[in-house]
Parts: sequence; C-alpha cells; structure tokens
Amino acid sequence: MKSILSLLTVLTALASAATADASAEWFAKWPEGKDPASVGKRVAENFLPRKFRYETDPNKVREGVIYPEVITWYGALTVAELTKDQALTGKLVSKFDFYLTEEGAKRINPAAHVDYRVFGMLPLEIHRINQDKRCLDLGLAKADAQWATTTPDGITTEARYWIDDMYMIPALQVQAFRATKEAKYIDRAAKTMVSYLDRLQKENGLFFHGENSHFYWGRGNGWMAAGAAELLLDLPASHPDRPRILEGYRKMMKGLLSYQAEGGLWRQLIDKPDSWPETSGSAMFAFGMITGVKNGWLDGATYGPAARKAWLALVDQLDENANLKEVCVGTNKGFDEPYYNARPRTAGDLHGQAPMLWSATALLR
Repeated sequence: MKSILSLLTVLTALASAATADASAEWFAKWPEGKDPASVGKRVAENFLPRKFRYETDPNKVREGVIYPEVITWYGALTVAELTKDQALTGKLVSKFDFYLTEEGAKRINPAAHVDYRVFGMLPLEIHRINQDKRCLDLGLAKADAQWATTTPDGITTEARYWIDDMYMIPALQVQAFRATKEAKYIDRAAKTMVSYLDRLQKENGLFFHGENSHFYWGRGNGWMAAGAAELLLDLPASHPDRPRILEGYRKMMKGLLSYQAEGGLWRQLIDKPDSWPETSGSAMFAFGMITGVKNGWLDGATYGPAARKAWLALVDQLDENANLKEVCVGTNKGFDEPYYNARPRTAGDLHGQAPMLWSATALLR
C-alpha cells in the first residue's frame, strides 16, 4: 500500500512539474512592459478613480452598481492580491465601504436577475481578504436568493439560456463556495453549467448567443469560456459533474483555436472572417486558455502559443491610460449579422477592462 501511495505521489509531482514547464515556456520572458504584473497593475489602477454609472447618469441612479463594475472590481482585487500590492488592495477594499452603509445599500440592486445578483461575488471576495462578516452575509444573501426558486431540473429560475449567464451564475456560486466550503454552492454552479452545455453547445464547440439568436458572438462565448475556467478552478476532482464540464470546456477551446485571427485576437462574430477583431471576448478566451494550460487541463504545446499570442495582442490594444481599445459595447441578442458587426466599439469599457484583469491573474497564479 505504501509503495502504491509513493508511486502516486511521484506521478503527481511529475505531472505538476510538466505543467509548470509548459507554463514557463509560454508564459514567461515577456517583452518590457507586457508582463502580467505590470499590465495588471495599470489596468487595476485605471479602475480605482472611476465613478459608477449611477453617479454620472441621472437616468441610472435607481439601477445602482452594474455587473461590469462588479467584475472589474473583482479582477482588480485579485491582481492586487497576487502581486502582493497591499496599498492597492487597501484602496480597492475601502472603495466598497460605502456599500456597507444604509445609504450605500440603496445602490445595490435587489432585482432577481443574473446581472444584479452577481454583485454578491464582490463582497465575498472582500470577505476572503479581510474576514468582514458583513461582506460574507451580503454575498451569501445574493447567492441564496438566486436559488429561492428553481426549475424542475434544479437550477435557478433566473437562468435565461443566454450564454452570458454562464459567467454570471457560476461566478457568484463559486465565490460562495470559496467563502464557506459548503457543497451546495459548487453543486449549483456545476448543475447550471451542465444544463447550459447540454442545451446550447454546438458541434464546433461554440455557442449561439441564445436559443433564438443563432450567432457565435465573441463576448457571449467569452462569458462561457471564463465561467467554465473559473468553475473548474474550484470544482473538486471527485465531483460527478466535473468530467462533463471539462469535456465541454475542452471542446470549446479546441473550437476556438481554428478561429483565432492572425493577429492573435478573435472576431466579433467568431466564425466570420470579415467581422472585426474584438478585444473583450478575446481577453475572456485568453483567460480560459491560460488557466487551462497552467492547470494541466489543456496541452501546453497546442494552447500555450495561442494564449501567449492573444495576451500580447491584447496588451498592444491598451492605450497610454490602460484603456483597452476595440471593445464591443453592451449588446442584446441580435437576429442578423449586420446587427453585431455594426455595434459600436469603444476604449475603456469595463466589459473589456475586466477580462484583461482576469487574464493577468491567470498568468500570475
């Protein structure tokens, strides 16, 4: 028995070493100013002084903090932690203090919608940093409210079967699992992911924007790539849904390889060569691939070069103020190609800033 355990220990160590070697080959020796610590710090500091949309648009006051602000804040916190930048961490945590007050609570939208429930992942991350029970209670309230009612197959009734959901729902439930280690939270995330994989994934590994919107929108698919990678980071090896989720994730990553443009990005409509290269979806795909290579879920020789190429292409799209350019603005489901290709592009939109931070964290882990 001892010899078997010793052999398993050796094999595990060899596998870990091989994964580390693959990561070192593709995710080291960056050109000056393009390393993840430098880039991540620039993008995180870009977020710090920003006002929230409800502060700048009088028509949005009642809406409160919105999901792109939440997920960018989360990314900035993880970059600060991984770079051991305590000053940056302190500033990002202090920025949240207002929302723990009676007045600030009015800017947390109570709507039963995935775009507002995801707010809970932010206080859960802050609780992980400073053990503030107020943050734990606030985050868990959002996670549990999301499961107040369920469908016959056991997932939240807030599920819309839009591919965007596959970041919003699992990200919140995974954060609740990280905070509590209670299996119900990771089970919720896994069950939802399996349901969406079974219902929406196509033979080429990609996903339509929605069941009645038959287009492979870049950022829509990006939500899936990022959500699956985030879930797999914490989904136990013994979990019964892990093989199905890993299968769907790998199928997607394989499909994406063939559509990466020469410059390193993916397009607004992934499978359309005449569609424009778009950065927010590309950053989400980079996060998914980097995470897969570094954790041994993807073959480094196959996916490492693609992920490195994507990261460098994305860094080249940052302006002098760390605003990511060529980001598609917020987009509803569309029903023809011109709708997607005509969507405005902008620089500094938080839909792009957030996954740029996530990709930096994937490289830093």
